Amino acid sequence: MNGLLLSAARVLTGPAGECVEDGAVLVEDGVLRAVGPRREVERLAGPDTPRRDHPEGTILPGLIDAHVHLAFDSSADPLTAVARADPAKLLLGMAGRAQRLLSAGVTTARDLGDRDGLSVVLRDAIAAGSLAGPRILAATTPLTCPGGHCGFLGGEAGTDAEIRGQVERAAAAGADLVKVMASGGALTPGGPRMWEPQFTAAQLRLIVDHAAEHGLGVAAHAHGTDTIAHCVEAGVRTLEHCSWRVESGLRYDHDLAREIARRRIGVCRCVSGDWRLFLTQLGPNADALVDSILRMREAGVLFIAGTDAGVPGARFDDYAGMLEFFAELGFGNAEILDMATVNAAEALGLGDTGRLAAGLRADVLVVRGDPLAELAALREVSLVLTAGRAYVPAP
Repeated sequence: MNGLLLSAARVLTGPAGECVEDGAVLVEDGVLRAVGPRREVERLAGPDTPRRDHPEGTILPGLIDAHVHLAFDSSADPLTAVARADPAKLLLGMAGRAQRLLSAGVTTARDLGDRDGLSVVLRDAIAAGSLAGPRILAATTPLTCPGGHCGFLGGEAGTDAEIRGQVERAAAAGADLVKVMASGGALTPGGPRMWEPQFTAAQLRLIVDHAAEHGLGVAAHAHGTDTIAHCVEAGVRTLEHCSWRVESGLRYDHDLAREIARRRIGVCRCVSGDWRLFLTQLGPNADALVDSILRMREAGVLFIAGTDAGVPGARFDDYAGMLEFFAELGFGNAEILDMATVNAAEALGLGDTGRLAAGLRADVLVVRGDPLAELAALREVSLVLTAGRAYVPAP
């Protein structure tokens, strides 16, 4: 289908506060040709252009999930499942999980760690139209220290030469970015603790600089407060988790948060739909974590939306659940939608999506209801377009 005219009760063009009542979108050859009031856009459509009207719905930019792991299956032990999986079966599972993201309205997903470069294979198959799924930005194998977080994926590097080699390996595999496990993580038994650094400040600068030589930005898994500071100094593009951990609990640094905001480094808090259980498990640290998020917001930090889908309990079909966490903290719906669209597009370096405007890639979501009034409307997906290709989720 080369052409399509969509109309709805409202069109959120992006930022989400910009709304066209009784609006329409005209798509041609995978690109948005026109966006605006229905009568104006309808005049530009040919008589044979297919038309879909959603009189009680909303048209908005396709959602962006800035942090997923398509190789993981959301089970209690996804790491073992990945390590033992046959590559062909693993790729098949990744394809199914990508389709679940698409059904949830996600039109761009950044995969931040897989095995054997399978995310690149899946990315290219989706881009060619062979499979249904969102556009994928693939980091391939994440860099980690010897014995470090997710080292079983094959990205261990201890020396400068090994670091360069891993960056070059990712570039040669066709990666869209480099992922570094700058601090420890909770899923790797025996590895560094979450607050402990896995690389020195100098090594992080080497990773960022060498990635830049290949035209790649860096996403940094960073829990520890000191590690966050080193990542900011190194010039990473995004901070994943950014939970301000120290051995005794949490230590928020407001001056550092202001520097993160000044540099426009995207912060992905990696919240899944099971956030209520997560806060319960944090115990006495839960209030401090929530406070750090609110204080980062006050500092002007560029928040971006990401679910960490694939890790235990983080489902691929519950994108809206992650957004509801921020609503619980007092974020407004327009602000939350911007995290999922325009903010994420900026942080990921994507100039062709995140908004609805003539000339941009036709990544479009149609939902029943009004997500500005009620975020739950995002669970009622009527239609998704990725580069103009239409996908209707199963009931």
